[in-house]
Amino acid sequence: MIYLDHAATTPISENAVNTWIKANDSFFANTSSLHEPGEVANQLLTTCQRQLATLLDCQSDEIYFTSGGTESNHLALESLYLANKHKGNHVITSSIEHPSVHSFFHQLEEKGVEVTYLPVDHHGLIDIEEVKKATRNDTFLASIQHVNAEIGTIQPLAQLGDWFKERAIIFHSDCVQSFGKIPINTPAFSVDAISISSHKIYGPKGVGAVFLSNKVNWSKIRPLTSHQQGFRPGTLNIPGIASFTQASVDIHEQLEDRRIQAWSLREGFISAIAPLGDKLRIEGHPLKSNQLPWIIGISIKGIQGQYMMLSLDRHNICISTGSACQSEEFDASSAMNSIYLSEQDRLRFFRISFGKHTTKQDLSLTATKILEISKE
Repeated sequence: MIYLDHAATTPISENAVNTWIKANDSFFANTSSLHEPGEVANQLLTTCQRQLATLLDCQSDEIYFTSGGTESNHLALESLYLANKHKGNHVITSSIEHPSVHSFFHQLEEKGVEVTYLPVDHHGLIDIEEVKKATRNDTFLASIQHVNAEIGTIQPLAQLGDWFKERAIIFHSDCVQSFGKIPINTPAFSVDAISISSHKIYGPKGVGAVFLSNKVNWSKIRPLTSHQQGFRPGTLNIPGIASFTQASVDIHEQLEDRRIQAWSLREGFISAIAPLGDKLRIEGHPLKSNQLPWIIGISIKGIQGQYMMLSLDRHNICISTGSACQSEEFDASSAMNSIYLSEQDRLRFFRISFGKHTTKQDLSLTATKILEISKE
């Protein structure tokens, strides 16, 4: 099998599995318990917070663990909204956010909050001038993703963060697709909160985290919650957290070397399908500074994305027609609706997303099959 759907999820690494087993055997106690096993488990939790904080250049008490990226987005945004809603009635996000972010902002609209959904250009990039135009005196919260899961476009977080910081607007970013692939420096990006996830970086499913700056106010979503300073209720999943942390540390080793290798694989694959000529369209941004190499959005004139996915699946090659969170719905995702003008164009889209075990041979064979299928 050739697995090319890493933007949806990654296989857990051997190192992460071994860490989970060790933590499950030796650190199984509740971190809130006052006995010695509870204290030992709490010490491991503190170590994990400190290690993640080092990777994000923040303080260890600014790290909160969750069940994954979706919950991280919900908890971060809702806790920030509740504490700061008195400051205004306008919030900003983009038209291509993850469904979990759009879901939250749709709920705010039902409460009477005004929401601006920023447009993107045909490369999926937000224009900073559009952000400036959208900002109002009563804008108090913004959430803009770092990397789009379907086409890999990287948004200019530092520019956006500086703009929002100057105006005391709280800034959250969904960094699920960028964490472990792009260095994330929370002070340099001027972000107040970010969301990350374990299963995108060879860690276990069901674990994620939020960076939430000590400089901003946030409120408990559920009263009487005691765990993690009241950010999230429930006994902490210490084995999962330890495994996630190990995966995070591992993936940040030789980060630049892996990025260079990924660009080489990407360029080789695109060259291999170049014979498709004018029928081929590669989505995303043409500049390396604005594009994640591991994600390749593609459309081929005359071929539906779902047909390409099913045809490759018969050859044991796994790809996607977009975000896995949308895969059971027939409607196009928000990113596709923002980039493509017609439904026909949206239906052509499919995504190749590779990972650390993907080889040149894997992509070469995939390219060959794509060319063959396109001629059928």
